[in-house]
Amino acid sequence: MTTLRKCLFASLTLVLICLSQSETHGQSLRDFFSDESAPLTYLGVDFSIAKVEGEVATADEIVAKFEPINTVIVTEPKKYDVAGSFKRTSVINYLDAVRKLNASVKTDKIKTDVLAELEKGLTAVDIDKHVKKYELSGKKGIGLVFIVDGMSKTNKEAYVYATLIDLASKKVLLAERFAGTAKGFGFRNYWAYPIYKVLNSIDHGKYKEWKTKATATAETKVAAIVGQHWKMAN
Repeated sequence: MTTLRKCLFASLTLVLICLSQSETHGQSLRDFFSDESAPLTYLGVDFSIAKVEGEVATADEIVAKFEPINTVIVTEPKKYDVAGSFKRTSVINYLDAVRKLNASVKTDKIKTDVLAELEKGLTAVDIDKHVKKYELSGKKGIGLVFIVDGMSKTNKEAYVYATLIDLASKKVLLAERFAGTAKGFGFRNYWAYPIYKVLNSIDHGKYKEWKTKATATAETKVAAIVGQHWKMAN
């Protein structure tokens, strides 16, 4: 693993913004993690900005599998336990916004032979700008989306930002990049498995880490970027 990848895949929260308690148009991370009865809306797996390296499938075949991957995650909740990973009794599924973006992917730009294109990751600005594209009119509360920015057949893993957003304002509250192992028979199962691994990581430690940070943070706290490393602002 390169030094750059070690930096990118380190267990650092890339974006953590606890909104002011006085803000009336959104919910803070502090509220969300403090009250596990608070609803969570699952938005799906966003492949619309992903680069795919080393995959023998054609670009058209790849894009055609985005919907089946999203479908299996929703229809097999015992395996892909979104609710359990976020300590909720249930989640609200709303995949329309992500499906629309996935369907608009330009097939001539999705494949690459350059592994370095997958290693660089996204910035906070990239994620903020991308999330603004979601059509979430009338939605409230906290939403979860998995933004995939890379799928490497060579490394047998996908690079996924687990992202929590305030649905009303489309503000990014938290985003962290994971490298999820890919495996399984068939394209759908192979590339859905990284989401299973990400959920497993959240369930077995990452959720607790996020909760500890969010509930211990002052009402307004914004992440700052220094070079390739992220740290919490004072």
